[in-house]
Formats: sequence, C-alpha cells, structure tokens
Amino acid sequence: MAKKRNSEDIKAESAGLRGELASELSNGGSNFTDDSSTLLKFHGIYEQHDRDTRGRDKTYTFMLRTKLPGGQLTAEQYLLHDRIADEFANGTLRITTRQDFQFHGIIKGELRPTLQALNTALVTSLGACGDIVRNVMVCPAPTDDPQRLAVQQAAFDLNIAMFPRTRSYHQIWLDGEQLVDDSVVEDPLYGKTYLPRKFKIALAYPGDNCVDIYTNDVGLVALFDDQNILIGYNVLAGGGMGITHNNEQTIARLADDIAFIPVDKVIETVTAIVTIHRDFGDRENRKHARLKYILHDRGVAWFREELQRRVEFTLQPSHPMPKFEVDDHMGWREQGGGLWYLGLPIENGRMADRGRARIKSGVKVIVERFNLPVRLTAQQSLILADIRAEDRAEIDALLVEYGIRQIADFSGVRRYSLACVALPTCSLAITEAERALPEIIDEFEVVLDELGIPNEDIAIRMTGCPNGCSRPYVAEIGLVGRALDKYMIFLGGAFNGTRLAEPFIDLVPVRDIVPRLRPLLAYYRDAATDEENFGDFVSRVGFDDLRAHLTQSEALPAVSGD
Repeated sequence: MAKKRNSEDIKAESAGLRGELASELSNGGSNFTDDSSTLLKFHGIYEQHDRDTRGRDKTYTFMLRTKLPGGQLTAEQYLLHDRIADEFANGTLRITTRQDFQFHGIIKGELRPTLQALNTALVTSLGACGDIVRNVMVCPAPTDDPQRLAVQQAAFDLNIAMFPRTRSYHQIWLDGEQLVDDSVVEDPLYGKTYLPRKFKIALAYPGDNCVDIYTNDVGLVALFDDQNILIGYNVLAGGGMGITHNNEQTIARLADDIAFIPVDKVIETVTAIVTIHRDFGDRENRKHARLKYILHDRGVAWFREELQRRVEFTLQPSHPMPKFEVDDHMGWREQGGGLWYLGLPIENGRMADRGRARIKSGVKVIVERFNLPVRLTAQQSLILADIRAEDRAEIDALLVEYGIRQIADFSGVRRYSLACVALPTCSLAITEAERALPEIIDEFEVVLDELGIPNEDIAIRMTGCPNGCSRPYVAEIGLVGRALDKYMIFLGGAFNGTRLAEPFIDLVPVRDIVPRLRPLLAYYRDAATDEENFGDFVSRVGFDDLRAHLTQSEALPAVSGD
C-alpha cells in the first residue's frame, strides 16, 4: 500500500486547491483519492462512510458545510438549505458549534448540483473546513443598536478579508471550467501551502460569552464607552480545544490577553496574526500545528512583540473587561424597533422530523409564512428574527402543532448540552456523541430530580474523540470519547467558558457515566455555596476531596498524571 502523502506537499502542488478534483469528480467513482480528499476540505466537504456497516463494502457519502459568517441567513437562504437537505442530502440539517449548517449523506454525483444551488442564494462552502480561516463567529442576537451592529459587521468584513483568493472553487463546482489562473496560485495571504492547521475567529460583546471566545485562535472582545460608543477591541489569541489521547505534548488551551486595538485596526491586526501562524506554525507535526502551540512554546511576550512588528500602529495594553456570563439568547426576546426574536433550542443541533417533533418542517413553515431571517448560535440552536408582535401568538401555535419544544420545556442540563456528530459518519470518531447524549441527559435529569435540584444549570458536553469539536474542555462536565462506548470524564470547567476542565476519571463505560457522577452531584447539593455553579464548586473543593466522596464501588482509576 502506498504511503499517504504529506498534506503540506498536497497543498503546495494543488495549484490553488485544484489538484485533480475536477477530473476525479467526473470519473464515475463513488469517492476521491486521498490527495483529493485533503483538498476537498478547503472546499467545505468531507468524504465519509457509514461506520455502522462495518465488515461490508464502504458506501461513500459526503458532508458539506456551508460558511455563514455570524450564523446569519435570510429567509430565502434558510429555505434553500431546507430544500437541499431533502433533495440532495439525508433530509436533515445540522447546526454546528461554529454557527454553520452541515448537510450529511450527499453522494459524489450530487456535490456539484448542491453547490450550484447554494450559489444561487449567495452561499458558499469555500473555507468552511481545511487549513484556513474558518467561519467567523459573532454573537447572533438580533439588535437595532448601531454600535452592536458594527460589531457584527466587523465579523462579516473579517470573513471577506480572510477569504482565499483562488478561483478553483468557482471553476470546479460552479462554472465547470478547469483552467488554472497562475496569478492566484499563491494566495496573497496564505501562500502556496495555506496555514499549518485550521484557524478560528470569534467576536464577543463585553460580558456575553455565547461564542466561547477563549477557545478561538483569535478572539475580539468589543468594548464600549459610557455613551455606548464602540471604542475598540481587546485581542485574545492562542485558544484551541483539540488534544490527542496519550500524547502529553497536545493540550487544550484558553486564549491569552494580547492587546487593545482601535476599531479601524481589526483587519490589519487579525491579518498579522494569521501570518504569524502561517510563518511560525509547525508544518512537520499536524498535532502541534495550531496557533496555540506558538503561544505555548514561545510565550505571550514573544507573540506580542512579533505582532507589533507586523502592524503599523502601536498596540495598547488590554482594557479591563466585565465578568463574562453566558446568554444563549433563547426564548422570546425584544429585538428593538418594535420587533421580537425567538430563540429555539435544537438538541445537539439536529433539525429533523422524528415522530411528533417535526422540527425541520415546523421551522420551514414559520420562516416561509412570516419571511423571517434566521440566526444560528454557537450552542447549536436557532433564532428566528424580525418577528412582529402581532405574529407571536400564531408562531407559538405553530410550534405546538409541530411538536417543537421551547426553552421552558428544557431542563438546565439539556439546555446547555452540546455534542459533536461522531458515529456513524465522522472518520475521527472513536465512539458515540450526538446519538448517545440525549439518553445520558435523560439520566442526569432523573438523578437531579431525585437529589432535589432539578432546575440546576450544568454545562455538559460530549465528543466522540479528543479533537473537541463540541468544546468539552471548557464544560463543567466534559465527556470525551476514549474507546468504544468508553469516555474520559473532565470536570471543573467554568460555566461561563473562562476556565479549562481537567481529566478526572478515565475509561468510563457509557452506562456508568451518570451513576459515577451521582455522589459528586449529591456532594454539590449539600456543600455548594449560594449561587455556586457546579464547575466552580469542583474547582474550589478539588479532585482529592471529590474522590473521597466516591464509594469504593463507584471509584474509578484516576487519569495518569492527575
């Protein structure tokens, strides 16, 4: 078997992310070569197969992720996504933790028609995956405040500025041309080999960490003066979630405070940080290639000095910020200007029609009937915007008709839970996440009710592998796939996303997760201070104290090195 080629060589020889994609797209096969599969990711596409069919011939399908800066869609764009899910994919839509939509189950021959359909509504998938700046996130809450709208606009402007300049996407997927324009083979920002790994950017309002700002390669926290005028941004850098089991050189990391910058220096600053990653990122070891390792290995002082060399203005010290909270923007909220918005929790982001809960059909009817824009949240939920007060009652009635639960129907643990897709389609998944978490939350709800704390808000996140797409390492309870049906349990992250969780116990069978944690939840009930979140309680009392409250039958081996 031929050795799999290095991704750096594949990118360098791709002629602007083209490679052999065009010819392989038309060769009649059901999948692509390894080289082309690497390049597909830059175009927002992952090759997958159904891992539930082990031992049989692989049936290849594709996941396609659209790139939606700030998670914002017009009614037309949303309805197009809904139609494409039925026409080309598996009939469901999935909201990601980065405010995108994913289609699953597309066959190779339908990739080009899917992308051509998306293009009619000015939606692209270019840069939704790959070693490149991914979708730029921002607080999705609709508003009529011009200063907050300016922050959202900054996210849109950054998305454009970080966009790759290659014409390969249009030539391969939209025009059907195979011409190479040599003038853009070397991207002016990314170069011939693009970035060493993916790069994530988010913008936040002060005090509202609904985008998990510290988990991003670059975070920009908007700051306002006493007259609510936007004065600039605190720049954070070096966050990232992915680790590798049994590899102590890989880490989850929160971003560091770097500097304060004026409003008009956002693009210049972020561009400079991207070039630092481009020039200093590890291109030999992809597990050590994120921007976070540059900060970790070289230090914040070095990074700040290097950034100062690459911008043409003087960086200022970071400004004080208010304490972060998490507002998931769910339920009925006043938008301003006499309008309302409605946040609908979508468990694990999966929009489907299953039994009485016809989420996908119901949202389609509401968006179509009232011509409502849609926003996607970093908690995998959905916001309907621009709602007139006189339409609220009819919308509520439609939600009941289609069996769509509102926020009052969600417990605190279900409301703040997240899961990645994992099995059966993700090639990196070790075990379950999306399909397993709802039943685990059921168990948590029963235990919390029995303990007399049924309304407790606890952030629980589950991922099928250690890459951390559902950001489990900042959860109060993180469940990270370790082996088939076994998980490493992380505890002690901050509910507001400002403290990392730590590995507590390892190789826990899925059926034992809630029973193992029950004594700790009882201890929390009895010993927490007023208004103390579970994660803060864990951090305060420490792991030794927590283990002392596990009975012998409930005890599990500590994680090595803990």
